[in-house]
Amino acid sequence: MGPSPVDRRKTGSKHHLITDGGGIPLKVITTAANVNDVTQPLALVDGVPPVAGRVGHPRKRPDALLGDRGYDSNLNRKELLRRGILPIISRKGQPDIQSLSPRSARASTPARRSKGANGT
Repeated sequence: MGPSPVDRRKTGSKHHLITDGGGIPLKVITTAANVNDVTQPLALVDGVPPVAGRVGHPRKRPDALLGDRGYDSNLNRKELLRRGILPIISRKGQPDIQSLSPRSARASTPARRSKGANGT
């Protein structure tokens, strides 16, 4: 694969990919190691080929996009929403999003304590 992509002085490459919910790659982009991740989400979404499914027009866009904090930007969020795609992207300084599954979302959400009748 080459040198570490986080070492900006050395050459290398990064692979950005978008998959379906089952993990099947739909589009892969390779960039130089010093290219910011935030520049790639829209190119990935635009590169998704039509996906066969139900009768009628094949789908070209996902319902939602799950991404890590490297793709966090207000511009990307606004553009994805404009295209009808729900951006689920970790914010910088926040924990990573693990899954779209309601079960895992509940498991990763801190439980709230309720007060009893006596206020304790």
